[in-house]
Amino acid sequence: MELELWGGAECTVNRVGDRHRDQLLATGHDERLSDMDLIAGLGFDALRFPILWERVVPDDGAPRWDWSDPRLARLREAGIRPIAGLVHHGSGPARTSLLDDGFAAGLGRYARAVATRYPWIEDWTPVNEPLTTARFSALYGIWYPHARDERAFWTALLNQIDGVRLAMRAVREVNPAARLIQTDDLGRTYATAALEDQAAFDNARRWMTWDLLCGVVVPGHDLWQRLCGVGLGERLRVIADDPCPPQIIGINHYLTSDRFLDHRLQKYPMDAAGSNGLRDFADIAAVRALEPGPPGLGGAISEAWARYGIPVAVTEVHNGCTREEQARWLSEAWDTALAARAAGVEVCAVTCWALFGNRGWNTLLTGDGHYEPGVFDARGAEPRATALAGMIAELRGSAGEARVRTQTHGAGWWRRPGRLSHGATARVAGLHRSGLDDRDRAPILITGATGTLGRALAAACRARNLAVVLTDRAQLELGNASGLKAALDKFAPWAVINAAGWVRVDDAEHEREVCMAANATGAVALAAACAERGLPCVQFSSDLVFGDTASSYVESAAVEPLNVYGRSKAAMEAEVCALPGAHLIVRTAAFFSPFDQANFAFHAVRTLSRGEPFHAEPDEAVTPTYVPDLCDAVLDLLIDGETGVWHLSSNELLSWHAFAVRIAQACGLNTGLILPITREQQGLRAARPRSCGLASERGALLPSLQSAIDRFAQAMAHRYAA
Repeated sequence: MELELWGGAECTVNRVGDRHRDQLLATGHDERLSDMDLIAGLGFDALRFPILWERVVPDDGAPRWDWSDPRLARLREAGIRPIAGLVHHGSGPARTSLLDDGFAAGLGRYARAVATRYPWIEDWTPVNEPLTTARFSALYGIWYPHARDERAFWTALLNQIDGVRLAMRAVREVNPAARLIQTDDLGRTYATAALEDQAAFDNARRWMTWDLLCGVVVPGHDLWQRLCGVGLGERLRVIADDPCPPQIIGINHYLTSDRFLDHRLQKYPMDAAGSNGLRDFADIAAVRALEPGPPGLGGAISEAWARYGIPVAVTEVHNGCTREEQARWLSEAWDTALAARAAGVEVCAVTCWALFGNRGWNTLLTGDGHYEPGVFDARGAEPRATALAGMIAELRGSAGEARVRTQTHGAGWWRRPGRLSHGATARVAGLHRSGLDDRDRAPILITGATGTLGRALAAACRARNLAVVLTDRAQLELGNASGLKAALDKFAPWAVINAAGWVRVDDAEHEREVCMAANATGAVALAAACAERGLPCVQFSSDLVFGDTASSYVESAAVEPLNVYGRSKAAMEAEVCALPGAHLIVRTAAFFSPFDQANFAFHAVRTLSRGEPFHAEPDEAVTPTYVPDLCDAVLDLLIDGETGVWHLSSNELLSWHAFAVRIAQACGLNTGLILPITREQQGLRAARPRSCGLASERGALLPSLQSAIDRFAQAMAHRYAA
């Protein structure tokens, strides 16, 4: 059988205090039945599908099947097997918990109800990641029931294992052919010599979900005596006498799954500190500290196969990172699975996880947190397919030319020297290294080597290991048609970003021809040359294409520029949109960055730091754009193959004066030195709209303005300290 491709939407329903947090609600997947058509279009063989206890029977009433019924019907129509999940990082409905003696029996009764409703479902994961959930809920106290002791941890784990056993018993009474696909996070712990005992314990504990289900936790097992020591020996005997071995071992392995424990706490930030009650230590991702790095997913697959001899599936593949890094991780996971199969390991599937992204995992689901896109970006009115959707087609061999693999070709951050955030600690073992360099890869060509945006985009490409060529006027002159085509032939890019152009808004009023030539005529010529070669092309526009008829504008709003600069950008937009080809136009506004001195925020900090007054307009409102966030969003959209007009800004409208106050507050500077100034006092030639916010009907892709200001302030503090 060929390697299968599975999918799954992040579906955690966890409890913190009295509140259940539901990822299906947080990503909007709960409300969109049409998502099932998007999933069907990807051609998965199977889908990890949530029929979660907390959602179907949240109280003592009758089960509610109105969500699962129509969605499962669509899966059947599409020929996609569901893998039914009943508890996903949860602790059951509010009436129970992981430490409740009735948890397992209650889950068994619920499983019977689900199987009776859907007797045709053959694949089941009654409890996702029992060991991981027990750690977070009963050892670390992060999730409900917020316990923090070892006996509670083992009790929570055994209750979940019993829940799996009773659930599968009930399901098989309805469908004897039902298969158990048991998932858990699987990594390996490394440590300094002073912590070798802790590492040995962690590396024994990581197998306990599957060891218990396979009935091998008996006298002689590494952890038998430990569990007997906390009074759980009889429960172990009951489980071993009536095991429920899985038909498939489901490995959830992330880039942070492998851990490194170091007793030298001074080397690491405070939030890395941990303790086993006997010794304090830093607990960090092994890939950030070990040289060579850990074997990662390939190591987890081979170890699981050697231990159990049971078929393996990679049941979650997700990377909360920039788009090319997401694509590289999915590609590497697929290739790793194929390599394992070639070596004789029975790997049956790789699962694209977090199809509609997730929200709040940066807080460990204790707060609302950040949104991370997945195969679809759910921040717009409708989910938008990202480059990962194209990669899925490529993995299935149905995409023709491998566009995404070509564009994201290169080593992921976990295989580059910059991964070592805390210095290198030697590890005895090899790590495959990519020998690729920019000569092996088609680059992104960026114009505007002397400008803020061009330099920032090039820096972002280098940080993301995207091959890049940054050109100045000597290498590529937009007004020189033959030179422009020669440059495209010479550098052979796969995409072009035009970050060059006229930026002096007031000077444009008396240098109209020069401004129009740079921002319109030259930009259109570049776009046309790209269209002839089938190259995606990105152009930048401005909030100044709008006038004074509204306080904010979405992408489809009519343009009505008030000045020459705005008219030059509006002309570019109209002509580029009329061209054939893949053209992306990004409207943005009010750049600020700690890495370039020619911006309002930097100037405010420098002036206020000297104890001098800083003047800012209180009556003109804008939506500031943090340049590092802008660059990442533009590159993601380019890799996704997006076209048309996009607004990229902070989505918060405020005056220049209020913006200066927010910057000063974040930097700890005297806001009393920020003084108002009128447009007339500034002597500006060009007319400007009083309020010109950039809103988006396609999706708010940038982090909040406050997040950007906070990061700007941190970077400025570091700069001034240096």
